[in-house]
Amino acid sequence: MKSIRKPRKPIPAEAIARLAAQGRDVSRFFTNAGRMMMPGPIRRVNVDLASGMLEELDRAAKELNISRQAVIKTLIRQALDQQYRSRGIQPSAKRRAKSLRRG
Repeated sequence: MKSIRKPRKPIPAEAIARLAAQGRDVSRFFTNAGRMMMPGPIRRVNVDLASGMLEELDRAAKELNISRQAVIKTLIRQALDQQYRSRGIQPSAKRRAKSLRRG
């Protein structure tokens, strides 16, 4: 009788990140089977930051090898999620998906 292979459980992103940090090959986790989402209209904003904070953002961007804008967006998303969790509110899937598409 043939053995039936059980489908594998998805691996958390944190585990994949740890493997990548160890220099291991993580390409098998990325299938490119996902669908590209077209972002909605983008609204630009201006934010005044102290020079010290800007330097911190630039250091974080350099360490993560991403743009300053990506660091800002990531930190804002994390702060909003933390606020929702602390209030026991589940953000609407529509709102969350909208902000992630613009990532």
